[in-house]
Amino acid sequence: MTITAPRFGTAPLLRLLLITAALLGTVLAGTASAHAALTGSNPKDGAVLATAPKDVTLTFSEQVALGNDSIRVLDPKSKRVDTGELNNLCSGNIIKYGVTLHAGLPEGTYTVAWQAVSADSHPIAGAFTFSIGAPSKTAVELPKQEAGGGLVGTLYGIARYAAYAGFVVLVGGAAFVLACWPRGANARPVQRLVVQGWVTLTAATLAMLLLRNPYTGSGEVGDAFDLAGLQAVLATKTGAALVSRLLLLGSAALFIAVLFGAYAKRITDADADADADAESDAGTTTGAGGDAQERAKEQKDLSFGLAIGGTVVATGIAATWALSEHASTGIQPGVAMPVDVLHLLAVAAWLGGLVALLVALHRTPAIDRSAVLRFSRVAFWSVVVLAATGLYQSWRQVGSWSALTGTSYGRLLLLKIGLVGVLVGVAWISRRWTARLSETGTDAHADTEAEAEVEAIADTEAVGDADAGAATTDAPQASDDPVRAAQLARQQAAVATAKRKRIKDADPERAGLRRSVLTEAGVAVVLLAVTTVLTSTEPGRTEEQAARAGGSQASTAVPDRPVDITLPFDTGGTDGKGTARLTLSPGRSGANELHLWVNRPNGRPLDAPEVKVAFTLTAEKIGPLPVVPDRVATGHWSASNLQIPLPGEWRVQITVRTSDIDQATVEKNVKVG
Repeated sequence: MTITAPRFGTAPLLRLLLITAALLGTVLAGTASAHAALTGSNPKDGAVLATAPKDVTLTFSEQVALGNDSIRVLDPKSKRVDTGELNNLCSGNIIKYGVTLHAGLPEGTYTVAWQAVSADSHPIAGAFTFSIGAPSKTAVELPKQEAGGGLVGTLYGIARYAAYAGFVVLVGGAAFVLACWPRGANARPVQRLVVQGWVTLTAATLAMLLLRNPYTGSGEVGDAFDLAGLQAVLATKTGAALVSRLLLLGSAALFIAVLFGAYAKRITDADADADADAESDAGTTTGAGGDAQERAKEQKDLSFGLAIGGTVVATGIAATWALSEHASTGIQPGVAMPVDVLHLLAVAAWLGGLVALLVALHRTPAIDRSAVLRFSRVAFWSVVVLAATGLYQSWRQVGSWSALTGTSYGRLLLLKIGLVGVLVGVAWISRRWTARLSETGTDAHADTEAEAEVEAIADTEAVGDADAGAATTDAPQASDDPVRAAQLARQQAAVATAKRKRIKDADPERAGLRRSVLTEAGVAVVLLAVTTVLTSTEPGRTEEQAARAGGSQASTAVPDRPVDITLPFDTGGTDGKGTARLTLSPGRSGANELHLWVNRPNGRPLDAPEVKVAFTLTAEKIGPLPVVPDRVATGHWSASNLQIPLPGEWRVQITVRTSDIDQATVEKNVKVG
């Protein structure tokens, strides 16, 4: 029986619109991970403190996993100055951790390096500095490699997406056989497809389990075989999920064995019973009706058991992602996790079934028209589930229109929506072309002639193959000639290829459907490839939360107002009178640039032996913070990267020494924004 490609009418148009909505939902949901973000610290980045703090604390946007070495505080000589014990300071919705510092820390610039694992299983890291007394040079060298990057990050990413692909092919291919085409259980290409999906998912899961330790830690490939590190991974949420996935894959292997073993045999027996019944109706044989009914009942029971068992196993495997990655953290995890499971199952049923259908159309001699119609219904409801779950995931990751247009994540989503529009347009044109092809093959007489031609070709070539086999038997000496053997092999391959081509060309409707499915599969592959860009992008909701927490001070700050003051001084000695002019730019908290000019009463530069500056914030009991500027030219000194820790009313003191014993200090209060 030939297969007629669907006409492009109202119903296909409605389905195409739903597919478009599902594609948009899939893109919006993507595979992005809701990475945690550092929203605050004490001391703050770049702060200059008058006295050494007792501890260092970090605040995150959501839950993270840390160890005793996750927060390290290093002095200017790169020596660790914290106690190495992690303090859990979390309270309610506040996620805060810290480390205690040793007492008696000297002045200088200290570096805080931290590394954690976000609740969605992805590593995050960062570093910042603060100073005690005054900034100084530091010998600390931080790792140049980003957390989760390098070769280990690349290998882990490949394994992760191979796991998704294996899951889609395994679950979708098996569902296609059970729900759409039971005879496909005996089709070798479909069997190989499902088994390859299982092997891919299993191998990728093992690779992720081994790479997990270096992925979240050292970044060295050799640490993948560190047994202590592997033991530590097993104690984490992600490690438990990967082990659970491997156990479920053991059950999946048993499911595959039954599906392509006992179930496939019962399908064959059922076909034989149907043929026997047909011959019995024709009066040629006497059918065994009772045995056939019993076998039909056994097949129905086995199908039901496989459907229930397969659904449970597939749901369990999907849950290993939902319970360990982005669905398990952020807002509404109790709703997000089951929604994520439904989303993954719908993706597998649609895309995995599409791949199985494509393989069946290309690699098997025939596929029932009813199987294609059943898959169309399965794909339709999968699209509905994808649209609903995708929209929810999109809202959860983006959260607001401002995040959609004002964050990197949101702008990437808008770009991908545009790409999806292009891809859907291509698919629409392809379906119209396929519908036109089907119009030339709807005549039943043409179908009958095509089928007869295929059968005649097959019979002729079968006779030719038998004659070739007989000739080979009569002349065994030909096999001793390697040249002749190679020539026969090439001829046989050419005959097989020509046979497959003639069978395909004899059925134009099948060829049209095959091209249509291939186009849809290509669209799906491009779509999945494009969505991987979001995997390393912080979602808009999280980015906005981090910006509000970390940038609230900057958002309310007054515009930059450089400080510019001129003060007269008199050291009392020879040539001891003059003026000191000081500028501070941009004149706000954070990094500033200081310039100081010392002039004689006549305006000419005074080359003083020494000048010093100090800043004091009396209201907060900070300071004095000493600054020793560098000499730039006669009468001109400067200091760059001068850190003003807080805005407020600062007292500026300028000390000018004109001889070994003559010096004067002048001061003035200035407002720093």
